[in-house]
Amino acid sequence: MSEVPGAGEAGEKGPGPLAEEVEGFVRGPGEDYAAEIERTRSVPPGLWKDLRERGYLRLAAPASLGGRGLPFPQYLELLELFSMSHASLRMIVHVCNGIWRAIARFATPEQEKAFVRPQISGDIRVAFALTEPTAGTGADIRSSVVREGDTYYLSGEKHLITFGAHCDYWLLFARLGGTPGKDGTVALMVDRHVPGAKVEAMADTMGVRGTDHAHMVFDRAPVPVANRLGDEGRGLDVAFDGFLTPSRIAVAMTCVGLARRAQELAVAHAKTRQTFGKPLAARQAIAFSLAENEADIEAARQLTLHAARRWEAGDERSATLSSMAKLNAVDMLTRVTDKALQVHGGIGYWEPHPIERVYRDARAQRFEEGTNEIQKAVIARDLFG
Repeated sequence: MSEVPGAGEAGEKGPGPLAEEVEGFVRGPGEDYAAEIERTRSVPPGLWKDLRERGYLRLAAPASLGGRGLPFPQYLELLELFSMSHASLRMIVHVCNGIWRAIARFATPEQEKAFVRPQISGDIRVAFALTEPTAGTGADIRSSVVREGDTYYLSGEKHLITFGAHCDYWLLFARLGGTPGKDGTVALMVDRHVPGAKVEAMADTMGVRGTDHAHMVFDRAPVPVANRLGDEGRGLDVAFDGFLTPSRIAVAMTCVGLARRAQELAVAHAKTRQTFGKPLAARQAIAFSLAENEADIEAARQLTLHAARRWEAGDERSATLSSMAKLNAVDMLTRVTDKALQVHGGIGYWEPHPIERVYRDARAQRFEEGTNEIQKAVIARDLFG
């Protein structure tokens, strides 16, 4: 494997050896995995193993914790490539390369040993468990804990939890019983097999097929106080500062990668499809439509990379920039995939044409890591002080 510090050295032109390696994987074995996932509606265990052995699940973590130490913007350049593959493959790379941040930022030395390093190495799987069916995302969460001695007893409900059914721990957010707002929230590492937890895999989705999503119900499930990250009242700090801000930037880049794949498919089809003796690419309406796509994709890419650089630099507006990047990229992806499908005409609407899958997968990006409306609320809050 290519153990290099980034996708390309500073000032180097071209993608660099690691990016070339990732692109080769995406366009080779990645396509085989994509076909299997679509056929079986599940992620094969071999994909997890393959990604882990290639070092792709620890790209962004620092070398001091066992990762490969890529700077965040350079990691995103690789994530763009992974996002051209099946959405479930991308989801594995995205989650595993991001969730360590939320844990590590508040972890004690004991928690680093128990949770952070094993997650980065791939020895344990951790699912991010915030969303609830009866509450808005954030300070509105209803799941609650009651402390008795050295144990919290957790009650409540979570749903749409990615990798929530087949994981080792949930990074779960709840509130102290009887407290309002964010100041009563806690972040807990909850054992997947804790007594008092009922876990069900959710039904198949329109797109992002094969990704494990779970619905969980807790009835006084015991969680050691030692598994709390940070102080009581800082649960949402763990969720937002540690995970959601960089994750929204990463999701923006996954939109760029998926749009890039849609554009590739549309351009290839426009070059080969003949109508009235000419390829579609010779039709000005088609050529202009795809030219608009190209500009749209590049603009979203650059805003996303700007947000990444500002977050890495500690900019206090990075949360707002992350929402801007995600909002812009999602809207871009909607436009690009719609035009790319239109270029294909009716044939693109049929399975198993690749554009059909890309079109379905694109719709999920509109609510991953917060809906467009949430992103607008974050931006407006910053705008009006």
